Amino acid sequence: MLQSSRLRRIIAGYTINRLGTWFGYVALSLAVFEHTHSALAVAALLVAGQALPAFLVPAVVARVEASSRDAKLSALYLFEALATVALAVLLWHFWLPAILVLVAIDGTAALAASALLRAEAARVARADAEARTVSSVGPGERLDDAQTAERTANAALNIAFSGTFVMGPALAGVVVAAAGGPVALLIDAASFLICGAMLIDLQPHVTNAGGGSVQARLRAAWEHINEVAALRMLLFTEGIALIFFAADGSIEVPYAKVTLHAGDRGYGLLLTVWGVGVGVGSLAFARAVRRSLSVMLSGGTLAVGLAYIGFAAAPSLLLACVAGFVGGAGNGVQWASLLSAVQQLTPPSLHGRMMGAVEAINALCPGIGLLLGGLLVAIGSPRSAFLIVGVGAAAMTVAFVRLAGGAGLEPIGDAAEHASAGESPRRLVREPTRAER
Repeated sequence: MLQSSRLRRIIAGYTINRLGTWFGYVALSLAVFEHTHSALAVAALLVAGQALPAFLVPAVVARVEASSRDAKLSALYLFEALATVALAVLLWHFWLPAILVLVAIDGTAALAASALLRAEAARVARADAEARTVSSVGPGERLDDAQTAERTANAALNIAFSGTFVMGPALAGVVVAAAGGPVALLIDAASFLICGAMLIDLQPHVTNAGGGSVQARLRAAWEHINEVAALRMLLFTEGIALIFFAADGSIEVPYAKVTLHAGDRGYGLLLTVWGVGVGVGSLAFARAVRRSLSVMLSGGTLAVGLAYIGFAAAPSLLLACVAGFVGGAGNGVQWASLLSAVQQLTPPSLHGRMMGAVEAINALCPGIGLLLGGLLVAIGSPRSAFLIVGVGAAAMTVAFVRLAGGAGLEPIGDAAEHASAGESPRRLVREPTRAER
């Protein structure tokens, strides 16, 4: 249970921010298409907002963590608000090159803020759990309580995200239709200001985390990834899985409108049902925070793959929605498990940079997936495309199972804590027991 008022503010701020972000996403996508009548221009918008920032986010996170100034995280949200206001002005005086540049800058700040906020949520949850633990409890049990608190915080953030996933696009569409894209962007800017004000006391500065310079901090994070084989393989495997997961973005529109003859409403219903499934999956993860991350990560991956295979076989919109709900639930469990696994294989001092790496992967790999989905539809059909990406996603389950069995995804805790007990601070992954194998 989330007891801390600070943690509740983090969740609330994240929810407001994500809801506002949908307003910006919908407004910009519709405005760019309306002015250019080009799907390529819309694709360029998505690349500018996600793929390009992916290469800059780790450095921005390291820079913010290196600064000891107060309210650095809130400053990122203020910067986003100013950039969004500038985008609103550009919609009144449309100029695509300037829009793309601003979207890339804004996207970099947004991904960095998200990474830092997730790391801060885990830190606050961990500190709250440790503060509530009586001194007589052994170190192993204190560590277990702290890691459970981190997983609960991740689940809460995922529930917030799924709620905005369901409501955000619909509300944004109504506002854009009624008041126009610039007004929707101003609402987005207001959400950044509110979030920044709510989180003004959060300080993501991290001391003793690989040195004072950005380069030294990035090198410390990279060395940790290289030294912990399970973490390295986890990030690589998730990157490949995300390519298959995100391919549906290029397939769903022709699938709903051409294959199922369900029209715009059918497409919207598929997205909504998937979002509801994400919420249910996030709730399931929250109720099972002490279960094996390996099992939930593998099970969530399999559910997404089976959902895409279900799309390929579904003869009607109703059955496609059933498959979409299963896939959304798997999506909610999988992503929360991934975040918790990365955090538990990483010392807290590196959480911000690891979340930055995860955000970068989550921004870059889906771009490849969108291209894959579009190519598969072009050379085949929406059903064949869903079958191929479904089989690919389901096959990644094997990779996650092998990863869990070979190196073990269950943590032994903070490197500093174990160093004080005489253990090597580099050994953050233990060999699995026979029962776990």
